[in-house]
Amino acid sequence: MQKLVYGIVAAIVLLIVVGFTLPRHSRVDISTSIDANPATVFALVNDFERISLWSSRTTSDPNARIVYSGPQRGVGATISWDGAVLGSGTQTITESRPFDYIATVINPAEAGEARTWFNLQGGNGSTVITWSFEHDYGLNLVGRYFALLVSRVLRQDFENDLARLKELAETLPRSDFSDIEIEHLIVEAAEIAYLPTASLPEPAAISEAMGSAYFDILNFIDQQNLSEAGAPISIVRGFSGAELLFDAAIPVRGVTGATDRDGASVKLGSTYAGPVIRVTHIGSYRKLGESHRKIGAYLAALGIERNGDAWESYVSDPTRVAEDDLLTYIYYPTK
Repeated sequence: MQKLVYGIVAAIVLLIVVGFTLPRHSRVDISTSIDANPATVFALVNDFERISLWSSRTTSDPNARIVYSGPQRGVGATISWDGAVLGSGTQTITESRPFDYIATVINPAEAGEARTWFNLQGGNGSTVITWSFEHDYGLNLVGRYFALLVSRVLRQDFENDLARLKELAETLPRSDFSDIEIEHLIVEAAEIAYLPTASLPEPAAISEAMGSAYFDILNFIDQQNLSEAGAPISIVRGFSGAELLFDAAIPVRGVTGATDRDGASVKLGSTYAGPVIRVTHIGSYRKLGESHRKIGAYLAALGIERNGDAWESYVSDPTRVAEDDLLTYIYYPTK
């Protein structure tokens, strides 16, 4: 019996000694190359609701209670979970640097605190993303032994998740939206005089159609004793065959109950009111299509739903401002 006790004590001492020789830090680094711009990949890892589209965390425990709090994306965004398989925990984004770095902390200020971070490197329309995880077990010898078992499983999970991230990112629009200025605003409705217009989707044809429509609108404003209340706008309505349909419009003031709101051609109406994204476009009208493609890629990457027709506000007077300096605001209603 005495020999057995000595043997058990020796084994315990050996486990303690070996435990102290094991690394106190457990770290995993996984990389992959994604055929998508860094801005798109960044959007998919800077928002926990977007992460849920490719991470196995929620699918591994479908009955878990998941709660999102704080801002939707970026620093302060937080996810909490509680489930039979997942257990319970919290993760918060602590650093977010567009479009190359995101850091998070898991179970902050608790004994199980760990860090994860993403490094993004772009080039030629692709992105190399490295996902890192680090846990400091300190003097927790059980944790050090446990890390030996968990690291391989964790590595496999990261590889599978990055494969799903790659698949998702590569299905999204490829336009790089990292260089456009985007604002999230709430706009109020404005009264407008507008004329439904159609044109071939070519810059010269659109310009000619707009010029004719604005001429008719200005005549209507004069006839109704109204005044202009803002820059001319166009509201894109869609396509009919090969033609682009849009409303040419000018904001107005001075409308009364006696004003004819439903003229033979020009009519009175109002613009959308509610949340929008506004993009500042500087330069030629011929390049507006490129800005719209970038906006489409931005909305798709962030999972933002549209809520109506987009419109453009032509702030600059093209007869007085150089083409390269023309200011246009592009608005997209959002949910």
